[in-house]
Amino acid sequence: MKLITKVKKLEGKKVLLRTDFNVPLGENGIISGDEAVRIERSLETIKFLKKEKAKVIIISHIGRDGNDSLRPIAEYLSKKIKLTFLKGHIQDFVHEHIEAMKPGDIVMLENLRQDEGEATNNSSFARGLSRLADIYVNDAFAVSHRRHASIVGVPKFLPSYSGILLDEEVAHLSKAIKKPKKPFLFILGGAKFETKLPLIKKYLKIADIVFVGGALQNNFFKADGKEIGKSLVDTKRYNLGSLIKTKKVILPKDVLVRDGESIRTVSVEEVSKNDTIVDIGPDSVKDLIEKIQTSKTVLWNGPLGLYEQGFTASTEAVAKALSKSKAMSIVGGGDTVVTIKKLKLEKKIGFVSTGGGAMLEYLEKGKLPGIEALQ
Repeated sequence: MKLITKVKKLEGKKVLLRTDFNVPLGENGIISGDEAVRIERSLETIKFLKKEKAKVIIISHIGRDGNDSLRPIAEYLSKKIKLTFLKGHIQDFVHEHIEAMKPGDIVMLENLRQDEGEATNNSSFARGLSRLADIYVNDAFAVSHRRHASIVGVPKFLPSYSGILLDEEVAHLSKAIKKPKKPFLFILGGAKFETKLPLIKKYLKIADIVFVGGALQNNFFKADGKEIGKSLVDTKRYNLGSLIKTKKVILPKDVLVRDGESIRTVSVEEVSKNDTIVDIGPDSVKDLIEKIQTSKTVLWNGPLGLYEQGFTASTEAVAKALSKSKAMSIVGGGDTVVTIKKLKLEKKIGFVSTGGGAMLEYLEKGKLPGIEALQ
């Protein structure tokens, strides 16, 4: 994988820069500073290309169905660097505007997913995008697990490079795969059990401890015959017997539960049929923090409670503990990253990944379609 900063004589070159600006839009399309991590992290590559006097053509997506516009993103970004928003992809007027660009100019095209050729990796759409530029740069790690036209299609037609952010992601996450310093603690939260189960199995061979929290823990509780009440759980059946028995897998011993308006802390054995588990309990948080303090590598993905419903206490406590740790720390997952941003701990954490699903897939397989396309 070749890094764009190693390329000489970029002046006047048209560079098609794939970023991931798929961030939540708040009321009236206003972007919260806590949610803008992916935008902020791509600025280094954009500013580098501008400094080298390349003609920068930014492409990205927002939302799943293509109904949203990238205009609010362009407006947010234009407060930090001068650019022009073009409401289109490969239309004639887009070509005309790009041909009129001067070295150092920056344009952003409309949401790629407004064209169905993006998600289907349509070769004609990929070739159409490639005709806009001389060079392709992928700085969108968070979507590099998708086989989309702008990720794996365009590199077939242009000299292709990694952006600064993509290169950093690969360099840091590789450390957690190859030779992490021991003791190695892996903290896994959130939901999507089917996606994360292969990770648990893989990292039992690499990590010293795998702590399972969030909605993931409920699957283990249920498999172990414990009551989980109305808690979120995967409906599929998994054979977790061997994982429950291993001493490497650590589950919370107390949890925060909600029953109507009542919220209380109970041991795992005391959960009732009317309860919903909403967070891990204070004793479990204390135990986890002690494990962080004695670890040399900590890898963390996913919140430990129902974050979107306001149950953030354990996630925030662990983030603060990690910021004070001397361990090499790597953190990823949307809500986890938002927590770190909100608490202003970015500079106190070893590396904060912009990837959610991409991070998980890279940690499991050691590769991504978007990265392979560059090689």
